[in-house]
Amino acid sequence: MLTKAPIWKLLAMFSAAIMLAAAPVFADETEITVGVYHFPPIASVDDNGEPTGLLGDLLQELEQANPTVSFRVFYTSPKRRYLDFEAGLYDVIFFESPGWGWTKRNVDISRPILADEELYVALKKPGRDDSFFDDLEQRSIVAISGYHYGFTGYETDNSVLEQKFNIEFSDSHSRNIKLIKADRPSVAEVAIVSHSYLQRHLAGHPEDWDKLLVSREPDQRYQLSIIARKGGAASADEMLRLLAPLVDNGRYRQLVENWGLQLPAGFLTGFEAP
Repeated sequence: MLTKAPIWKLLAMFSAAIMLAAAPVFADETEITVGVYHFPPIASVDDNGEPTGLLGDLLQELEQANPTVSFRVFYTSPKRRYLDFEAGLYDVIFFESPGWGWTKRNVDISRPILADEELYVALKKPGRDDSFFDDLEQRSIVAISGYHYGFTGYETDNSVLEQKFNIEFSDSHSRNIKLIKADRPSVAEVAIVSHSYLQRHLAGHPEDWDKLLVSREPDQRYQLSIIARKGGAASADEMLRLLAPLVDNGRYRQLVENWGLQLPAGFLTGFEAP
């Protein structure tokens, strides 16, 4: 026979649930070192060593929402980020695809918290259309060293890629777009640029709408997670709990949209802090 719990027990359980939800993720002061490399507009570091892009805004908001937590930035590079992680030089890195070399490492991986894609970009010319991107082995390509690309099978070894493609490496989307616009086919016919970066570039340089040919299909679509060291300063679940207040009040979505980025499908309706 079922019996009703006394009202005082129900109130006590309800109060305990509220206190648990309101409790800080870290009771003591905690510093978390965040790895950052040049990945605009998602993340980068300015001349003063301060994080910029979506990550810069997000770290400020996370510190405000979680007073016991502070973040320190460690600047790395696309190619060096794994060695620096293994050396213990940073605890977590935001906005990484697990398929970019993380799945075989001893790491904690959060659910996806961001989405974007990368597109092929060439110079518009008479008679040139989307078929120009069909056979990239026949094109001069400019790419960013250390980035993972779909057309390369996610290979990042420059020497391997240079054997298969006519490819030049740089360290910025800005330089790559300039090379395309310079119309030097022997150097750069195709660049690979993220959708979010390209939209911001075109907003600042509207004249380039008539100069650049952009592929209809992306090189890759990716969903990005938080990667954390197992046994480190913060687990992937703890990082999601730090993020939860900003998801609940809509601030995280606002930050993402401010930078022309997207949330993964179903992120808001399916988000529950672990």
